[in-house]
Amino acid sequence: MFGMNDPAIYITYLMAFGCLVFALWYGITGWNEKDNDEYIDRSINPEIPEE
Repeated sequence: MFGMNDPAIYITYLMAFGCLVFALWYGITGWNEKDNDEYIDRSINPEIPEE
C-alpha cells in the first residue's frame, strides 16, 4: 500500500493521526474555557481589571 512495506511507517502514520485527533479534541473542548488568573501577567496589560 503506497509502496510502504515497513510496519514502522504505518505506526508512524497512525501516531501522527492520533496526535491530530487529540489536538482537535483538546482544542474543541477547551475553546471557551475561562482563562486562569494565575497565568495573566498584569504588568504586560495593566488594563485587565482585578476580580
